[in-house]
Amino acid sequence: MPMKQALIALIRRYQRLGGSRSHFAIDCNFEPTCSEYACQALEAHGLRRGMALSLARIRRCNDRDAFNKRFDPVPEVPCQQHH
Repeated sequence: MPMKQALIALIRRYQRLGGSRSHFAIDCNFEPTCSEYACQALEAHGLRRGMALSLARIRRCNDRDAFNKRFDPVPEVPCQQHH
């Protein structure tokens, strides 16, 4: 199994087992959740860029007292220009 698929499988398992609510007793401050964001980033941008985006998102998710979820989607993949 390629590394990207293995990471996505691990994240999906984490989600099935309750995610941040179960493991850390907190709700994610973002929509989509950080784990869902990671899966989407890996799918859209590949292993290297997807991991960088995911880690940056997790670093932003540090407000334990947030009242409202913030919408923060995965950036779109830029269109390739043909010359």
